[in-house]
Formats: sequence, structure tokens, C-alpha cells
Amino acid sequence: MSVRHRVILAYSLLLASVTALAAQPVPRLTILTEHSPPANMLVDGTVGGSGSDKVREVMARTGVAYTMQLQPWKRAYTAALEQPDTCVFSTTRVPEREPLFKWIGPTGSGTWVLLGRADRHYAFKTLDDVRSLRIGTYIGDARDAYLRARGLTVDPAQNDTINGQKLLLGRIDLWAVSMRAGSNYRQLSGWAEPIVPVLVFNKIDVYLACNRSVPDALVARMNAALVAMRRDGTLRRIERKYANWRGRD
Repeated sequence: MSVRHRVILAYSLLLASVTALAAQPVPRLTILTEHSPPANMLVDGTVGGSGSDKVREVMARTGVAYTMQLQPWKRAYTAALEQPDTCVFSTTRVPEREPLFKWIGPTGSGTWVLLGRADRHYAFKTLDDVRSLRIGTYIGDARDAYLRARGLTVDPAQNDTINGQKLLLGRIDLWAVSMRAGSNYRQLSGWAEPIVPVLVFNKIDVYLACNRSVPDALVARMNAALVAMRRDGTLRRIERKYANWRGRD
């Protein structure tokens, strides 16, 4: 076969592939997230926050129909894992999760932090310094798995906000959280006493994680929209909108 014929054949195959992808029906997505201000929360009865606004903009730019709901993290994560056309955010992308989902992002970044009581003195430098302490986590969370894998003592709860109460009541010694710009865990816990960060133990990126049934072509479109949002400053504008968020007084 001549070079000319090989080029024509390659072009024909590429065109057929593009046509096939375009012909695929675009599913209506169910997008789930947890209550985690200021990234994800109810704003005037609608799911909003910095993370939610980014995902909404991605969906607007791709023109895909969707619904967005707040659910407890474990329920949302399990639904995205098991139910077709379902996605969950803000999901930490770790090696053990890599083959389980199709990934759009990163939509944001954060730091994993141990929180303690402000009326206590701490001098921690690494996780080795807290091996004798009980660390509050919640069921199904990546921080819980990360700390368990390193031999730390965790005390998981059904709901992360309970850990603020457990910390202040002395039922746990520390609370493992993911902090982003504007995070205020003192108000999130619902207690008047201050809670303060005492050790940063990891830096992470978070993603929209979709069920494996979501078409590759749609995942590529969503990732392309996110790249464009990063280039044109949309992501920064959304983050600045919530930079001074302090919750309700």
C-alpha cells in the first residue's frame, strides 16, 4: 500500500471514529456531593459553593443535562461507584481509586490537616508524633483510609461534623479534615470554643469522579471545558467569590 493510500485510510478511520463518538447518546448525569462548606453547601435552597459552582460551569459549557444533590459522603461515593451516569465530587484521586472511576479535574486542591483544641498545647512535626492519639475521621473518607494505612488510630463517625463535638468533649484527641480557602471548622462544628489546625499532613487535588459507564467522549469534553475555565480565569473568579466565606453567625 502506498503512503498516499495509508494516509487516506488513516483519515477515514479517524473520521469514522469521530462520527461514531458524535452519534453516541449523551446521558443525563446525576451529580452528587456532600455538605462541606464553602466548597459544597445549600445556598438559597440550591447546591452551591466553590466546588459546586465549578462543576455547574463545566456542565453549562458542555451542554449536558444533569441534576445535583447533597448526600452523606459514603452514600454519594457508593452511588457513583455503582450507578450508571452518576458522578461524585470533590473526590480525592488516590492510586487505589484510579481504576474505579473516570476523572474530570482537578477541580480544586487542599491540605489535609489535623485540628486540635485551642486550649491545648501541641508540638507535632510529623504523623509519627500522633501515633498514641485518637484521630476523628468519617466512614468512607480518603483521610480515614490514608491514616489507617499508616498505622494511626482512627475513630470514624457517620458524619464529619460530629467530630467537632467529639473533639471538644474529649472523645477524640484530634480531627482530620481537608481545608480549602475559606474553611472555618470552628463554625462548622457548631461550638463556641475555638478549634485550630495543629499539623498539615498531606496536600491533595480533588476531582469530579464519574461512574465507568460515562462515555469517554463526554469525559474528554468535560475535561476540555475545565482546562478552558482555568485558562480564562473562571476558576480563580469562583474561588475568590468564596474566599472570605465565614458561614452563618
